[in-house]
Amino acid sequence: MTATLTPPAAGPAASVRAGAVPRRRTRLLALPEVRWAAAATALFLLALPLQLAGAPAWIWGALYALSYATGGWEPGWEGLKALKDRALDVDLLMVVAALGAASIGQVMDGALLIVIFATSGALEALATARTADSVRGLLDLAPAMATRIAADGTEQTVPVDELAVGDTVLVRPGESVGVDGRVLDGASEVDQASITGEPLPAAKEPGDEVFAGTLNGTGALRVRVERDASDSVIARIVRMVEEASETKAPTQLFIEKVEQRYSLGMVAATLAVFGVPLAFGEAFSEALLRAMTFMIVASPCAVVLATMPPLLSAIANAGRHGVLVKSAVAMERLGQIDAVALDKTGTLTEGAPRVVDVRSLRERGLDEAELLTLAAAAEHPSEHPLARAVVDAARERGLDLPAAEGFTSSPGIGVQAVVGGRTVEVGAPARLLAEAEAEAESKVEGEAEVEAKRVGDAGADAGGGAHGVVAALARELEDSGRTAVLVVVDGTPAGVLGIADRLRPDAAATVAALTVLTGTAPTLLTGDNPRAAAHLAAEAGIEDVRAGLLPQDKVGAVRELEGAGHRVMVVGDGVNDAPALAAAHIGVAMGRAGSDLALETADAVIVRDELAAVPATVALSRRARELVVQNLVIAGVFIAGLVVWDLAGTLPLPLGVAGHEGSTILVGLNGLRLLRDSAWKRAAAEGTG
Repeated sequence: MTATLTPPAAGPAASVRAGAVPRRRTRLLALPEVRWAAAATALFLLALPLQLAGAPAWIWGALYALSYATGGWEPGWEGLKALKDRALDVDLLMVVAALGAASIGQVMDGALLIVIFATSGALEALATARTADSVRGLLDLAPAMATRIAADGTEQTVPVDELAVGDTVLVRPGESVGVDGRVLDGASEVDQASITGEPLPAAKEPGDEVFAGTLNGTGALRVRVERDASDSVIARIVRMVEEASETKAPTQLFIEKVEQRYSLGMVAATLAVFGVPLAFGEAFSEALLRAMTFMIVASPCAVVLATMPPLLSAIANAGRHGVLVKSAVAMERLGQIDAVALDKTGTLTEGAPRVVDVRSLRERGLDEAELLTLAAAAEHPSEHPLARAVVDAARERGLDLPAAEGFTSSPGIGVQAVVGGRTVEVGAPARLLAEAEAEAESKVEGEAEVEAKRVGDAGADAGGGAHGVVAALARELEDSGRTAVLVVVDGTPAGVLGIADRLRPDAAATVAALTVLTGTAPTLLTGDNPRAAAHLAAEAGIEDVRAGLLPQDKVGAVRELEGAGHRVMVVGDGVNDAPALAAAHIGVAMGRAGSDLALETADAVIVRDELAAVPATVALSRRARELVVQNLVIAGVFIAGLVVWDLAGTLPLPLGVAGHEGSTILVGLNGLRLLRDSAWKRAAAEGTG
């Protein structure tokens, strides 16, 4: 994968969905491997019916020859280059075997072998290109231009690359943050899901850190640049994904692990089978026929098919049940894992905040339904994720929302509106309580008469008591991993709402199943705060919790597990998970809300967002690997028997071809057993322990 990234096009970054990467996909036919494979396949499909229909041999023979040339020249050339470096690979061996088959009349078999190899190479090239597209597109999360504030206060629109550490930039409401820096002035909420994975926007005020590629909310911020654009968190994510993709040692299929020895042994044996009898006086034609028969029966076609059909059948079966496994290598890796690291938001959880607690102060005259109605009516004009959660909760309960008047929103504090003649405020408990107390103190100090002061003091004491109860309720909700939202009616606290990202219904069962399959409990890796992470982990049955992690920290955690000798599977969904997905032995992305980069970087995608499909797919992979071993034994027995027959006696060529093709068909059919629905049901049962 190239390390040169295409610079992002200038344009408003606000149009970019938070956590998503704009598509800049390589066209299918732009890849030469795809063009050659398509040409070879088309020529083969033209030649085959002509041959079966009895057309003149010169017609279908020419088409087969073109199929050999278009599909075989590239692997053949790569094989010759490897041979120059004193290495012999299966690609060259397959081309030689295909040519050998053609030399003794098995033209169709050789062409089919060429087409299979060309198609495999094209799929690999396409997967590599699509991953590179997503890595390049990641830079579009950060805007190309920023508003720099000069020393005299004037504003200048400049390219982000021209900003220097110490510059001050203005981030307007709704804009993407262009730099990593620290807030100097202003207050707002910033959606940091693309970096930290937090489900809710984070309140920002002077002194807080912000990251390039995050989305500003309703307030304006003045930010001092603290890192060059090339060293921002989003740029480091790009580098980490590239480095992990390049340095992760490819896990080869079982047969490829013995590729060199098998290839060299087969070539040496074929030459010996031809040369030794020839040296002892056997006729040239007979010696060549015996050598070609040996090459056919000893060729690794059956061994290759012993490996691929079970894995490809498992891929197809998983695909029917909502799991996209991108390659046979990825399917093999799934069955090798012995440790799992899970993201929190959007993976273990649903990824959307919901109201889970409604606590009203009944002495204020409001029950839970009335409290929620007032809060939802006041929040209805707001676009904040917490506001949508409150409104959705009211609608789910069938509550009628009255119209709100005089709506105002204060970034980092909350909203205020008049609902049914009442002034309703909804927002952060600490901020609203502080404002209410300051207002009460100001009112008391402004009274001149002693009696009025006495009454004011009594009211302040009563309000202070309510404030204490509300503060205790807010702390209780926050200690349990909720986000507390205070509702104030006519200046008096009326209740608190608890908002949280709910655990998926199948999360706890999935964690238990993965623990059984791997022998170790999963680890939780999240950018969320430790308190919320610990609460959710306890619900899911996870003990190893690592919270407050940036993308590079997640990669470090994966490296730590690998350093302990584990083969790690990472399950995530966000841009911030992509480096860990690339670094892991196998990466799995949640498909419904997953970022484009996560979907492209991962080796497998849970399309339907059914978390329980993860352990089922692991169990299916292990079943596929069992069938691979069975098929290798079957193929080995057939090859050994036919080779001994050819060397010790005279193996008729038609019988040799029949035995070779028969073993190939047998192992192919054995592997296709995993296409049955019963195979998935069995894997799902194993995946539930």
